[in-house]
Amino acid sequence: MKLFDVYPLFDIEPVKAEGCYIWDKEGNKYLDLYGGHAVISIGHSHPHYIKRISDQLNNIGFYSNSVQNQMQKELAQKLGEMSGLEDYDLFLCNSGAEANENALKLASFTTGKTRVISFKKGFHGRTSAAVAITDNPKIVAPINSKHESSILELNNLDAVETELKKDDVCAVIIEGIQGIGGIIVPDASFLEGLGELCKKYKAILILDEIQSGYGRSGKFFAFQYSNVKPDIVTTAKGMGNGFPIGGVLISNEFKPWFGMLGTTFGGNYLACAAALAVLEVMEKESLVENSRVVGNNIIKKLNQNIKNCEIRGLGLMIGIEFDTPIADLRKKLLFEDKIFTGVSGANTIRILPPLSLNVEQSDFFIQKLSESL
Repeated sequence: MKLFDVYPLFDIEPVKAEGCYIWDKEGNKYLDLYGGHAVISIGHSHPHYIKRISDQLNNIGFYSNSVQNQMQKELAQKLGEMSGLEDYDLFLCNSGAEANENALKLASFTTGKTRVISFKKGFHGRTSAAVAITDNPKIVAPINSKHESSILELNNLDAVETELKKDDVCAVIIEGIQGIGGIIVPDASFLEGLGELCKKYKAILILDEIQSGYGRSGKFFAFQYSNVKPDIVTTAKGMGNGFPIGGVLISNEFKPWFGMLGTTFGGNYLACAAALAVLEVMEKESLVENSRVVGNNIIKKLNQNIKNCEIRGLGLMIGIEFDTPIADLRKKLLFEDKIFTGVSGANTIRILPPLSLNVEQSDFFIQKLSESL
């Protein structure tokens, strides 16, 4: 048997990682500015993270959600305190797509409606309903098209209201910052307008913070740069620093019933240990603030030193869009300068490093990028 080949792979095999660095099997050292798709939040192999998971594994690693698990309650309380969303409830699952799928199901359960509004260049996952609301026809299978969705222009409140007036929309879902779409930040006034329209037309507002959450933007969640109060917030990626976990933060105005949502592996002991370790390190090392400070420094210096491009983003979620494709530039950064970066489309470099990145490391990247150009 061989692997089902669905990814184009770089000829690099990482075997070790620490902080913001990765080593391959040849002994080469790389600066990680991509964090494995924004997953590595507190840095690779953080000692507190390793100890938390190891200690938990020595006690109990897994049992079903049919019994009490105090760690789930601890995680909900700590996440509420650090995010400022203490008046929300937490449903734990395993990934971002699963978080969005459950959020959409909850919205439909609550409203009795079926249609969803999402936005162009948005990405919400590869499960059935999540694919149907994602603006990428390449990943939509025939079975996904059975879901009812409308994909609208970002920052156009009139278009949203036109659709909401039809009275069949259960949810409006939007990313705090569009990641795969190119690091596009919605206008704060647009988010606030969505909140008002959803209340007016009794639709559920879902903020997808799977990539933009957990301090990456310089606030705990990116939507907190505005005054909007979403009904549901979804999160995953940085939540477990590499251990699979996702969460649905649900306004306590929702009324659940047994069997409404469910999961086998969601909120297991090891996942909770990883997620609690992440929050503890983020708090102790002030990583949300570090993301804001270092990210602002990067954006400022990119604007000063890199010409003929557009710089977008907040905190350590940055897009650098050029007029021409950047495939060769990324390869040079990776194979010659030993720097991992991401990509959005053909022309945009995507920067999503661990939140522990420091100014010296970011200056090294800007220097090498400038030299490469």
